[in-house]
Parts: sequence; C-alpha cells; structure tokens
Amino acid sequence: MSAWQPLPDDLPPEVRHFVEQVRVLKDRTGLSLAALGARTAYSKSSWQRYLNATQPPPRQAIAALCRVAGLTPTDAERFGVRWELAVQAWPRPPAPQQQDQGGGGAYDGVYEEEVPTLPWWVEPESAGDAEASTGASGDSSRRVLLVAVLLVLALGLLAVVGAVAFG
Repeated sequence: MSAWQPLPDDLPPEVRHFVEQVRVLKDRTGLSLAALGARTAYSKSSWQRYLNATQPPPRQAIAALCRVAGLTPTDAERFGVRWELAVQAWPRPPAPQQQDQGGGGAYDGVYEEEVPTLPWWVEPESAGDAEASTGASGDSSRRVLLVAVLLVLALGLLAVVGAVAFG
C-alpha cells in the first residue's frame, strides 16, 4: 500500500471520498505511478495531481484506471457516478481578474478535460457516452486484430514473392 499525502482538510466530502476510492483502486493494481501512466496514456505527474486532489481527473483517466484494475462494467459505472459527484463539488480556482481581449481565452469556471495522446488504434471517447467511458474497448481490439492479420498476410505474400524471385 502506498503512503499517500494527507488530503487537504477543506475538501468537500464527495471529493475526499472519490479520491480515497481512486487511491484504493490504484493501490489494487499494484502499479507504480509511472507504470500506471504508461498503461493509461496519462502521465505520472497527472496521476500525482489526481491522487493528491490538486486537480480533478478527466473521466477518461478514471475509465482507463478501471480498465487497468479489471473492474466489471457495473463497478466502472459506479466510479463514473462518483466522478460526476466529485467534479461537481470540486473546489474551483478563483477566476482571473482580467478577461482576454480576444475573447477566446477567458476563464469560464469549468475545468477542461485533459485529453491524452492515445495510440492510433484507440478512438477518443466522448465524455457523455457512458458505455464508452466504462471500457467498451471491443472496437479497438477488433481493429488491432484486423491490422495484425493484414500484416501477417502481407508478410506471407512478401515471403512467397521473395521465394519465387530469388529461387
């Protein structure tokens, strides 16, 4: 079990409960933060911020943690509900005093979800799609299998052409 930093005293109960549950789930995986980052496409430093309650995690990060931990879709959905409650109660940083004159950079009081760089075979999940956020990875698995089969066929064809051409 990891030795976690104490959570801030002024955290809302929903946030505290959620972060404690995410810490337990992370510990259950037995992975270091670096290994968790490699398995989820979120960096070690991002996981440190999420697990120390300095920044709310994006829904996709929680869905990825649930997949790595091997949770059932029902349990992953429960984590999604906990995430929604926590993000609604998460303390917001103070709004900036000046708004950007261009109109595009003004703080609107809403956290933007961090979108990780995903491998080419993983499609980004929409934040509102409950099925996608709970780990529906069948399409990406099929895509990887299809690419693997096509590569094997291409290598086989290359071997036959090479054998015929070079005797």
